[in-house]
Amino acid sequence: MAEQRGPVLVATDLSPRSDRAVDRALMLGGQWQVETCVLHALRPEERVAEDDVRQTLPADPGNVRILLPAGPAPDTIADVAQDLAPSLIVTGIARFNHLGDYFLGTAVDHIIRNAAAPVLVVKQRARTPYRRMLVAVDLSVDALRTLRTAGELFPQVPIEVVHAYHVPFRGWVDSDGMREELRREAGARLDEFLANEALPAALAARITPRLELGAPDEVLARAITQFAPDLVVVGSRDRSGLAQATFGSNTSALLGWIAADTLVVKKTPEG
Repeated sequence: MAEQRGPVLVATDLSPRSDRAVDRALMLGGQWQVETCVLHALRPEERVAEDDVRQTLPADPGNVRILLPAGPAPDTIADVAQDLAPSLIVTGIARFNHLGDYFLGTAVDHIIRNAAAPVLVVKQRARTPYRRMLVAVDLSVDALRTLRTAGELFPQVPIEVVHAYHVPFRGWVDSDGMREELRREAGARLDEFLANEALPAALAARITPRLELGAPDEVLARAITQFAPDLVVVGSRDRSGLAQATFGSNTSALLGWIAADTLVVKKTPEG
């Protein structure tokens, strides 16, 4: 790629359930030709050596660095990411440190809110590089940045962009002509969004727009079923102490039901 990437940072609890995230991180590190940093947050009294972590990795993991900081995993991951400046933070559905401390919960909110890098939550086995990417957008500046970030991270992957629009006072809109006019207006807004000069031409050429009537979560669920992406991308902004998705419900709720690997791109503080 044209610009220098930072390393890939992946968190592991050293159990088999972390294998999917670690395997995907190693695959991405190899694709991008960058270092993969494998982090295990040490619990009090836990004794783990670098060799113990390496024994959980594939036989030829590539360019890998092992990190063994002590502390609660969500805090530790965010702190290390601040120092490391990774291109991507990768994690899976794993229990960290304490019973009930699952990544799909308060931990994901903490990491997304406190780490500047995009967060990839891996749910599926890393059999191949990503081939189909679905990006949910609400036509905001945050969504534009989310789309551009995803496109730059995965520059060869076709992108399906889905936007949900709604008809206000649907009970009053009883003519086919009026409904079609509202759809045309929504389509024009989506076209304008995708024509933004902030999107490089090469990225825009990979995009197939998808306009759907309905609630954002319902539209996203239908698009996932029909398009069958192996990577879903959503934006996130910090609202009331929670990571709030820019498309639909809060980020943790989306991560709870989306079966595909999911990339979460955080809003910049100045954005």
